[in-house]
Amino acid sequence: MISFIWAEDKKHHIGYKGKLPWHLPADLAFFKKQTIGHPIVMGRKTFASFPGLLPKRQHIVLTHSEELKKEAKATERLTIFSDLSELKAWLSQQSEEVFVIGGASLFNSLQEEVERLYVTKIASEFKGDTLMPELDYSKFRAIFQKEGVVDEKNHYPHTFYIYERK
Repeated sequence: MISFIWAEDKKHHIGYKGKLPWHLPADLAFFKKQTIGHPIVMGRKTFASFPGLLPKRQHIVLTHSEELKKEAKATERLTIFSDLSELKAWLSQQSEEVFVIGGASLFNSLQEEVERLYVTKIASEFKGDTLMPELDYSKFRAIFQKEGVVDEKNHYPHTFYIYERK
């Protein structure tokens, strides 16, 4: 099953200069809880935004980077696909839940295949240069909604949602 997981602000921004435009520890914890033990699929820029490989997750990266291909040979937790058709073929073989985590072009390319959406909606606006592609929510139904707690570490009102394809 292909799932998308992301956070967005009121204007649907998901990134700014290769990073998240906000710091929201509750969203990072939600991301970790959902994705741990599952493969995570991303583009090269998303992968480059990480400090390193995330624990207990297989990293699947869509890229033409020869450097990343060499790096993948040195670790079992990193797999590289050079084109979308290869990635889609691999995804079609997966029996477990696989999380697509970005970027925008990968979300756009796989939106017809996605079966579940995990989204953190942040009720604030941030400076951003990357937008989440517009998804047709009429094809999904909400199965989970929880208000996040605003506190000294989580300064922005936020809500966690999970949608399933109808």
